[in-house]
Amino acid sequence: MKEPRDIIKRPVITEQSADLMGEKKYTFEVSPKANKTEIKHAVEEIFGVSVEKVNTQNLKGKFKRMGRYGGYRSDRKKAVVTLTEDSKELEIFEA
Repeated sequence: MKEPRDIIKRPVITEQSADLMGEKKYTFEVSPKANKTEIKHAVEEIFGVSVEKVNTQNLKGKFKRMGRYGGYRSDRKKAVVTLTEDSKELEIFEA
């Protein structure tokens, strides 16, 4: 099994993800090869909370130009993790 810190790369903090935090939904960038079960176990182990469900999105890299040269950003995967009602808030998002 993979290490939890290899599955969860970083939190995604945007206006939309900040609004979801009130509903106990947290957004993370995860490894593209990770599945929902691995993401659930990684969040539970790292933060010590219980996860109700996990929704994932595969995001394709955008085409970007640098002068006359062009290329694509790397593809990535995003996960929205919903915690159960009796779970505590995640401290990493408190600022």
